[in-house]
This record gives sequence, structure tokens and C-alpha cells, in this order.
Amino acid sequence: MGDIATMQARLLELEHDDRLGLVARELRQSHREVLAAAAQRAAWMQDRRVDGPFHVGVLLDNCPEYVYALHGAALIGATIVGANSTHRGADLARDLAHTDCQLLITSEQFLPLVEGLDLGPAIGVVRRGNPRVLIVDDPGSATALDPFIGATASGVADPSVDAGTLSQLIFTSGTSGAPKAVKCSQGRLVMIGSIMAQMFGLTEDDVFYCAMPLFHSNAIMACYSPAVNAHGAFALPEAGKFSASGFLPDVRRSGATFFNYVGKPLAFILATEPSPQDTNHSLRIGFGNEGSADDRIRFSERFGVTIIDGYGSTEGGLSISRTPDTPASALGVAPEGTMVIDQDGNECPRARFDEHGRLLNAEEATGALVSAPNSSFEGYYKNPEADAARMKTGRFHTGDLAYRDEAGFFYFAGRDFDWLRVDGENFASAPVEGILARHPDVMLAAVYAVPDPIVGDQVMAALQLRPGATFDGAQFAEFLETQSDLGTKWAPAIIRICDELPITATTKVLKQSLRKDAWNATEPTFTRSGRRGPYAPMTSAEKDALTAAVGDRLA
Repeated sequence: MGDIATMQARLLELEHDDRLGLVARELRQSHREVLAAAAQRAAWMQDRRVDGPFHVGVLLDNCPEYVYALHGAALIGATIVGANSTHRGADLARDLAHTDCQLLITSEQFLPLVEGLDLGPAIGVVRRGNPRVLIVDDPGSATALDPFIGATASGVADPSVDAGTLSQLIFTSGTSGAPKAVKCSQGRLVMIGSIMAQMFGLTEDDVFYCAMPLFHSNAIMACYSPAVNAHGAFALPEAGKFSASGFLPDVRRSGATFFNYVGKPLAFILATEPSPQDTNHSLRIGFGNEGSADDRIRFSERFGVTIIDGYGSTEGGLSISRTPDTPASALGVAPEGTMVIDQDGNECPRARFDEHGRLLNAEEATGALVSAPNSSFEGYYKNPEADAARMKTGRFHTGDLAYRDEAGFFYFAGRDFDWLRVDGENFASAPVEGILARHPDVMLAAVYAVPDPIVGDQVMAALQLRPGATFDGAQFAEFLETQSDLGTKWAPAIIRICDELPITATTKVLKQSLRKDAWNATEPTFTRSGRRGPYAPMTSAEKDALTAAVGDRLA
């Protein structure tokens, strides 16, 4: 990777640039000012560097200090470890200790999450006054930066930085187990950002609104890196995190032309009250993944924004791109060697659809999404077992389920832990979720397996309704009868109505939590007799009997 540009090089090109570089609340800074602030933080990091991996933990919301840390680390070849601010206690300590952080940058808001925790030999116990902990909004701690006023980006830049220098350790979302730290080099970030800027025609005139948390790969790869590589301005949410109600005010305040998303933000924004001013903004493009086809279409129509939904794993083993002729519900086309395979490693039959575009052979067509090995997968930090699992059978296993049509387009079918087995039939959750979400009262749908009292699984769905809607069990059962592509085993046996679905910081539904609660949550839960009857409230006696019948399989 020696001939590939670095994030350091891209940033140094901006050192004397007086165009807009950063927008955050009332702050508006030029690239020159942002790089000066970053150089000061970089000098602080260099001053406290010790032997071992030069890893810097960051536990902040989306604020200017996070951007300064990202820029500063890139200049000196340090690695940013973005700490997930939704983690707590031992989990958070494990993340930062496992990744061998030498330093921690945090704020008064997040200090209580780590205060008193032992983060390993370099940092030790987190406390006020620890010289290896920078509390950015504590005046006493922030004075540690004073000796480095006047530092310059070119002055602190480490000449040994190259494309292979580790830029980020990015934790996976942890929706399916303990998070793993994905390696991402400076060269890989440059390639991702440059490709996106070229594909979407993004330039120094664009303002990149970062809607997702900066500890997540989507924010780093789909917004931060494209902004740096295009030399555009970077804009942050006023609340420091995604807010559906604050989205358009943020966009208008910053003059944003581009935004990123992952998970369900489009659905949440669409649930806000429509206004004649919905198209009064500067946005041109939204890019992300896991937005439903219906949400993408409705968002484009309502707000006048082009929505491009792609597919790319944090690990970098596979990228799927949309083409002009990609069907609305498909991910797009993939590089040669990408396949959908069954449990025996054989390629699955191609998906077949009826005249309405509805999948006819889900069970045989759905399988594991794999690709040919490629160099963009740089591995996990200190986790050779996970490395090996990704590359089993000599292919890169994405951990996702998919199906592929005769024309070669790939379709997302869920995560590999989203398989359900009902009456001997295997199927994935995503197609079922798509069908349930067609109901006009449903804003979000999550489908997952819970134990059947006899054998295998039964289908359970958690629904978040649109504001003002109520669940009508008889009407919902009638709706399901009209869905011609609903498999005979797919209809939910149990439905839970949630005020809000439990989600990660990147708006991915936490199915682990839903599955653990099963039918014993306090929220309204419905079931029905047989496969075609109306849904009726589940009684305490029914819940107790089902819990007793499945025994320890519910754990």
C-alpha cells in the first residue's frame, strides 16, 4: 500500500485553506483553524506517548473535539479507538483495555461512565487528574493542552506515516455478540473516501452532515473520510447525536448538501410531521445502508433528496453498489466471485419473483453472502479466531444473509443469526419484516425467533407503530392474508407492540434484547389461535404456560 495516499497527506493539503471546514452548533471554523486545533491535540498525544501500540480512546458525542482528535491522530500516525457511548461498566472497560489504549479523551458528560474503571497498564484507573485522561470541557484538565498552543499540522506530522498505518479500530455493533475491533488503515480510508467522492460528484463545495455517531464505521467511512478526501466542510448535529426532529434544522443551519445514515433514521425522519417547508434545504444526497425501499422512495419524494442505499461491511471484505437498473428492493451488483451459498457451501438457486416482484422461493434462494478473498479485509485486533471465522472455506463470509436474482442483483435477507426454522422450513427475517412494514400503521418491524413449545422456532414480531396509530388484531390478520408473498410459515405467532423498539446508537434494532424478553415484556402482546385467526391480547396464563413449555430454551 506504499503508493496509496494517506489521510495525513489529505489533511496537510488543508493546512492553509481558509474555506469552511467545520460547523457545529454556532461554531464555524475554516480548515486552517480546524487543523491548528488538531495539531495542538496531536502534540499532546505525542508528549504522552509510551511504548506499545499508539492507540487513543475517544469517548465523546459528535462534537468538534472528536474531529480534532481524528485529524490529530492521522497527522501523527496514532490510532483512534472510538468507544461506544452506549456501553457501560465492564463492557466499556473491556473495549478500551482490549485495544491497548494509551490515552483517553472524554468529556464531563461521559466521564461518569468510565470514572473508577481500570483501563489497563497504560491509562490505569480513570480519574480526574490522571495525566493520560483528557477531559475536554474540564478547565483543569484542558490546561494540559496549553503548552502546545501554536503547534502546526506540518510541524507535528510524523514522516513515517504510510498507507498501512493503522488509522482506526472500529468496533462492530455488537448486535450478535461481543463487539470486535476492526482494523482500518489510513490507505483504506483514503480509498473509501476518494471512491465515494468520485461516485457522487462530491467536492470542496459540499457540506457533509454526519448524522451517525463517530465511533461507528458508517460515520467514519461514509461521511468523515469522503469529506476529508473531497476537501469539503464537516457538519455535526446540534444535539451531538442523531435527532429526527433536529435533522432538518441542523441541515438548514449548516447548509449541508450530503448526509449519511445506517439503520432506521429515514423511517424516524419520515415519522415527523410533514410541512410545506420540507424541501426548503440544500441537501442533494443521502447515502447509507439498511434503509427500506419504501422509506427511500418516500424520503426522496417528500424531501427532494436523492437517497442511495449501498452495502459495505465494516471489515471491508465486500462492497455492493447500485446501478441505474438496480431494482428498488435490491442492494445492487457485486464484484466477481461474490456468491450466496447454502450450509453445505454450494451456491443457492437464483431467486424467482412473481409479476408483482414478490419472492417465490425464499427458502432455497436464501443463504450466506460470501465473496472472494481481497486485501481490503485487514482483520480484527487481537482476535485470530474471528479472523479465521471470516475467511473459512477460503472465502470472506460477511455474516449476512442474501439472495440473488437471475440478472445478478443481490438482495439483503438479514444477519446470519436471523435464521428462523419453523416446522422444518428455514427462512430469514428481513423479507418478513419488509412485508409487515407495508402495513400503513407500522413504522418499524423486527422479526426474530423464539422457541416453539414442541420443536424449532416460532415467529415473533415487535412492531413500532406510527404516531397516533393503534393495533387492531383482526384487521392486521386480514392484512397478512392479502400478502401473496408471505410464506406459509412466516406469519408471526406472537406480536409485541412497542412504544419504541430497542436500538443501538446507530438505530439498528437490538433483537437480542427482544428475543430475551420474548412474550414476557410488559408491553401489549398479542397471539392467535391457528394460522389465520385474529390476534388477541395474550393473557398472563398463556404467557406462563408458554414459558413453562419451552423451559430453558427461552434463555
